[in-house]
Amino acid sequence: MTVRIYHNPRCSKSRQTLALLQDKGIEPDVVEYLKTPPSAAELDRLLTAMGMAPREAMRRKEPPYKELGLDNPSLDRAALIKAMVENPVLIERPIVAKDGKAALGRPPEAVLGIL
Repeated sequence: MTVRIYHNPRCSKSRQTLALLQDKGIEPDVVEYLKTPPSAAELDRLLTAMGMAPREAMRRKEPPYKELGLDNPSLDRAALIKAMVENPVLIERPIVAKDGKAALGRPPEAVLGIL
């Protein structure tokens, strides 16, 4: 029953989601994904569990999105995931995972459905 949060302590939504989990008595495994990005396989599993395509979980206003031409519709899932792993600032946050399920904490209460 391990709960993991892919967390950015500088992000208010990420802090709010972490606080929500802790208020529910859950002490999650905290992964500061900017320091320790998920592997491509792990990110692919998270996206699949959330039912999201890579672009849906990308921060499209971050400079690498435009610099790397990630809006190119011909880029496939693997290329987009690779870009996210190599530039973790592109990964939308926070992501909470538990028992093969995952949810994006936007809003923070959205993660309650997987707990």
